[in-house]
Amino acid sequence: MTGSAVLPVAPSRGRLRPLGLDEVTITGGFWALRRQVNATATLDHCRDWMERVGWTGNFRAAVEGRIQRDRRGREFADSDVYKLIEAMAWEAHHGSGAALDAQIAALTDTIAPAQEPDGYLNTAFGRPGQQPRYSDLEWGHELYCYGHLIQAGVAQMRARGEGELAKIARRAADHVCAAFGPGGIERVCGHPEIETALVELARATGEQRYLDQAALFVDRRGRHTLAESEFGRAYHQDDVPVREATTLRGHAVRALYLAAGAVDVAVETRDDALLAAVVRQWETAVARRTYLTGGMGSHHRDESFGDDFVLPPDRAYSETCAAVASVMLSWRLLLATGEPHYADLAERTLFNVVATSPSEDGRTFFYANTLHRRRRGTTPAAHAQSPRADSGLRAPWFAVSCCPTNVARTLALLPAYLATADDDGVQLHQYADAELATSLAGGRDVALQVRTDYPSGGSVSVRIDRSPEHPWTLSLRVPAWATGAGARLVDPDGVGRAVTPGTVAVTRRFRPGDEIRLELPVAPRWIAPDPRIDAVRGTAAVQRGPLVYCAESVDLPPGHEVDAVRVNPSVQPQDGPDGSVVASGALVAAPDVRAAESGTPGESTDSAGETDAETDAGTDAGTDAYTHPDTNADGRAGPDADTRWPYAPLDEAAAPVGERADIVLVPYHSWANRGPSTMRVWLPTTPPPPEPPGR
Repeated sequence: MTGSAVLPVAPSRGRLRPLGLDEVTITGGFWALRRQVNATATLDHCRDWMERVGWTGNFRAAVEGRIQRDRRGREFADSDVYKLIEAMAWEAHHGSGAALDAQIAALTDTIAPAQEPDGYLNTAFGRPGQQPRYSDLEWGHELYCYGHLIQAGVAQMRARGEGELAKIARRAADHVCAAFGPGGIERVCGHPEIETALVELARATGEQRYLDQAALFVDRRGRHTLAESEFGRAYHQDDVPVREATTLRGHAVRALYLAAGAVDVAVETRDDALLAAVVRQWETAVARRTYLTGGMGSHHRDESFGDDFVLPPDRAYSETCAAVASVMLSWRLLLATGEPHYADLAERTLFNVVATSPSEDGRTFFYANTLHRRRRGTTPAAHAQSPRADSGLRAPWFAVSCCPTNVARTLALLPAYLATADDDGVQLHQYADAELATSLAGGRDVALQVRTDYPSGGSVSVRIDRSPEHPWTLSLRVPAWATGAGARLVDPDGVGRAVTPGTVAVTRRFRPGDEIRLELPVAPRWIAPDPRIDAVRGTAAVQRGPLVYCAESVDLPPGHEVDAVRVNPSVQPQDGPDGSVVASGALVAAPDVRAAESGTPGESTDSAGETDAETDAGTDAGTDAYTHPDTNADGRAGPDADTRWPYAPLDEAAAPVGERADIVLVPYHSWANRGPSTMRVWLPTTPPPPEPPGR
């Protein structure tokens, strides 16, 4: 495949050819704003924090012989420095190149002296007073760190030209091939990542040994080369070989990184059976183990996928890094197969998880992305690391801070996820104000502009700026959410036609100035869960275009939290001001929330800031079963309401009394930007209260 040189993923074959950062520029709208914040705030924020907490200093400590005493951070802290450099390299291609190049050079000067003569590079192992190299492959993350180092090196090669960091990465990769190749250590890393990095290095350099090593790692997975952990072999995806697995399982980020690497290997080795295995795993996981937001992972304890349909909203882990990895996997599958449903999931995940993690100023982040926050969080200290899974409010940094740097690199390379080409034309997969220019087969130059109000509006206009004399095809994805009447395509002649989810194509001899317009119905609509998802049975959610919405307590009357909200799905939700949606519903009597705000004496708190009583993955988040004996006649809690047994005979149960209310909903990605709040995506349904007399 020919085309861009500035690509995070550059397969040599596949159904579609990705357009790179030198071919696509995001010029405005939703993603341009977030990318600007990333470039002007998040990159510096991550760099400053890693210097402050000592993760960058670990390399200096290793060189100066004081690493045993002075090392800071977890065993994988090196990887976050590498991810930051990768983000800087991609961002340097867009602008501020000289300043970012200088920062990359400074970080590289810090890293380079720590590399051993044989290419080994890690600050947590191998030096006096530390564990030996590769003595803890289950948890040590050495190969995982190499993966991010190599990806940073490839980013530098492609975006800025081969520099010193790229040379460091190649030496590390050569070391990996020597240490883990045939006749070497016949094991794998407990955290996949090296696989996709080695394939990309092989693509960038043409060196077959890197691809061969990646294929070895994929084939070794599932052969029980790692010691079994308390979470079971599936946690490390070491339970069954990749080709035999039927779904994504275990630690969510690990599973998704491994699947992405397996796709890369399958594409480059023409292994259709391996590709089919990953397709099968993706399809099953998306159908049974994925949240409405696109988030993946429902277990806090091991950051893992749950069993099929175990998707409790209040216990959603939905790690930001898992969202990044999911987008990586979906993109690779899209390139390999051309099937638009992979872009559908990528869109859902980008708008509702990746965009949710960073705050509006780009300096605080969610690690986990719950769908139901029962208690108002406490503002994290501005100069302290936070527990990684606390999703009450975004935090400036975490003891495990993989997510901020993962978001940074994803936003930096985001234009490369927008469009592709093939011999026949150009395909648009994600919608943003953008300019595209590429060459089709035979040197046919094409340039176009995309103008859209997406996702707040559904109009996508594509203007042709340059076109060859011969016909070619422009294809646009019609999102899976655009079901029912309303989606239309208007061609350059002004002729409109109805379109359905999938791909719509226009083939003609385009002329400069021609315009194609896709009109998508972004009106808010109710979403019902699969009845097999026990935790949200009896609830409904609102989606508007690709955006999932939520209720947030700051939009409720004083004295109410989101658990008081009931909605009436027989009345369609309506657009409200400033991007909000208004749903018809009621507010039931608010319980005494003092205990919920401060914690009941005697309750312990887990790593997510939730009480032990809330950890049952099967608990229905929307239960409000009956009016118990200590409830007043108007439905309001009496003095002993919160201390009574919460169950009653069915024939004595009574629906809570509520008052009709218009419920304001906001985009899920925006929640917790207005201070501490409770929040809920899946809202319990109820018939509306009777109209007052005379109305």
